[in-house]
Amino acid sequence: MSSPSQPQLPPNGAIAPKTHLNATTEGWFEYPVRVQPHHTDYSGAVWHGTYLTWIEAARVEYLRSMGIDFAELVKLGCDLPVIELSFRYHRAIRLGQEAIIKTRMNKTAGVRINFDYRMESPDAQEYYVTGVVTLVAVDRKKGKIMRNLPPRVKDALIKLLH
Repeated sequence: MSSPSQPQLPPNGAIAPKTHLNATTEGWFEYPVRVQPHHTDYSGAVWHGTYLTWIEAARVEYLRSMGIDFAELVKLGCDLPVIELSFRYHRAIRLGQEAIIKTRMNKTAGVRINFDYRMESPDAQEYYVTGVVTLVAVDRKKGKIMRNLPPRVKDALIKLLH
């Protein structure tokens, strides 16, 4: 029996997500997910580590949707490791539920790049998780934080802010 505040689940045969990857007019990129057994803990709630996997996938697909291949950024000699992240859990996502992982680049400050995240029900009536992630540009050869973003990387990321 489902509660009125929970989104209604589709029939078991519905495998393909109804929402396609796209950038929205709000500046949010939407990445749909469906909770599978391997995403959950023993209670059927999404395991906290799964959220990290989902936000990474959403960020890489966000960049790809804007014409920026993450592998190409790495080939330019620039790694973008996560240096800080913060999540706030509002409500558990449960086995079988669908959710939309929304991401957008918030701002850049020197070589720091900040992304916002919202995980919500497909009808946007419930928030599950909100968060912020900060990446920093690192020179792959030297293994040190860069003083400036490489021009090609900076130009590519500027596309996301406009």
